[in-house]
Amino acid sequence: MFLTAVFLLGCLYLVLAPLFKEDTFLDHTRKSQTNAATKEALLTTLNEIEFEYKMDKLSESDYRQLKKQYEIQVTKIMKDEEASSDKQVDLDLLAEVEREIEESMKKNRKKGEGK
Repeated sequence: MFLTAVFLLGCLYLVLAPLFKEDTFLDHTRKSQTNAATKEALLTTLNEIEFEYKMDKLSESDYRQLKKQYEIQVTKIMKDEEASSDKQVDLDLLAEVEREIEESMKKNRKKGEGK
């Protein structure tokens, strides 16, 4: 009886927990896609700035100022991506721990049925 209640509570937790998470999968995916597109646009702009400078269409001071400005933005996005990938590793670790707990519960149930 007790084991059934624990099993039921565990199942209920697994079903309801994703509904109360702040950072849902779709939000995370959308943010990473936006960051990737923004990063690509910034890198393209950096290439264009360098091209304009080499063609003598930009002064050296303007070139350095623009280059620094865009590099800072790219750096922020890259840091966000790195933090996001670290968070994904944590989520993977959590999923692995949950699988191990479920396997342990199954083994305990089988032992209980065999007696």
